[in-house]
Amino acid sequence: MHIRDLWAESLAGMLARPVRSALTTLGTVLGITTLVVTMGIAATAGNQIVGRFDELLATSVTVEVPQNSRQALVSWEAAADLRRLRGVLSATALAQSDKSSNLVVTANNLLDPTQVAGQTLAVVAATPDLPATTRGRLLTGRFYDAGHLTRGDRVVVLGEQAAAMLGITRLDHAPAVFINDRAYTVIGIIGGLQREQILASAVLVPPTLGPDFGLKNVTRVLVATQLGAAELIARQAPLALSPNHTGELQVIAPPSPKRARDGAQDDVNGLFLILGLVSLIVGAVGIANVTLVTVMERVAEIGLRRALGAARRHIAAQFLLESSLIGLTGGVIGASLGTVAVVVVAAVRQWTPVLDMRLALAAPAAGALVGLLAGLYPALRAARMEPVDALR
Repeated sequence: MHIRDLWAESLAGMLARPVRSALTTLGTVLGITTLVVTMGIAATAGNQIVGRFDELLATSVTVEVPQNSRQALVSWEAAADLRRLRGVLSATALAQSDKSSNLVVTANNLLDPTQVAGQTLAVVAATPDLPATTRGRLLTGRFYDAGHLTRGDRVVVLGEQAAAMLGITRLDHAPAVFINDRAYTVIGIIGGLQREQILASAVLVPPTLGPDFGLKNVTRVLVATQLGAAELIARQAPLALSPNHTGELQVIAPPSPKRARDGAQDDVNGLFLILGLVSLIVGAVGIANVTLVTVMERVAEIGLRRALGAARRHIAAQFLLESSLIGLTGGVIGASLGTVAVVVVAAVRQWTPVLDMRLALAAPAAGALVGLLAGLYPALRAARMEPVDALR
C-alpha cells in the first residue's frame, strides 16, 4: 500500500467519527498538558516558596526618609549608629533624587562624532559601608573610605553596568568620568549587588560630593541584619536614626515568620489544587470517551429498547446513571488509595500525615458529579437515536 493511500485512509477513518476522534485527541492533549502543567507549576510554586524563605530578603530592612524642606530628618552619621544595635551587621545611608537620576556622564571630554558622547546615568551618594550591606563585591579597584571623605577627594565608584556602558574596564591608568563638566577619578567597579540591582547602572559618590548633584540629605537607609533579627531592628531603627521624627520614617521589613509560613502553605495548597483539578478534567474526558464508545457498541440494544416503548428520557437516564456510577466508584477507590498513599509517603519520609477527612468524604460525590457531566453528550446522543435506524 502506497504511503499516500495509507495516509488518505487513515485521515478518512479519523474524520468518519469526528466527535469520537476529538474526544480521544482531547484525552491525549490533556495528558500532555497535565505533564507540562505539573512540571511548570511545581517549578513556579517551588521558586515562590523558596523566595518566601530567602535569607537575603529575611535579613534586609529598608528605611525610607521623606524629604523635609526645613531640616534633614536623618544625618549621614546616623547609619553608623545603627551598628550599635544588637543584630545589625551593616548599615548604609543613600541619597538619590529625580534630578540626579538622569545626568549625562562621559568617559572623556573629547567630542567624537563617530561615537556616543556620553551616557545618561544615575548618581547616588552612599556611605562607605555599601558593599557590606548590599553584599556587593569589587570587580576591580577599591571602594572609597573614611579617608576619602575626610579629604573631600573627587572619587567615584561605578556599578558594573555603568562601567560597561562607559567602556571602562581597567583602572591602572586612573581613568576619570565627567559629570556636569567636572572630572571625577574612578577608583573602583562594583558588581554582585544582590540587594540593590539598580545601583549596578549608577555612579556612586561619597556623601561629601553629594551637594555637587543636589544630594545633601539622606533619602534611604539600608540595613543588613542577622537572620531572625529583622523584625526587631525594624522597630528600633527609626528611633536610632531620628528620635524626634520616628513617625515620619517609613520602614520596609521582611514578613514575620508566621506570615511566611502561612504564605508557603497557601502556595503548596494552591499548587496541588490546580493539579487535582487538571487530573479531574482528564478523568472526565476518559469517562466521556468510554461512555461514547459504549453507546456506539450498544446501538442495537438502544434500538430494541426504543422499539419496546422506552422513551428518550429513559435511554438518557440509563447512560447518565451508568457514567455517574463509574465516577462514584472511581471517587470511592481514589479517595481510599489517596488516603493510603498519604499515610505511606508520610511514614517513609518520617513526616506527620495530615488528612482532611472532609475532602475524603466529599471525593465520591465529586467523582459522581464528574461522571454525570462527562456522560451528558453520550447520553444525549443515545437518546436521539431513532429505533428504525438503530435496528437497521
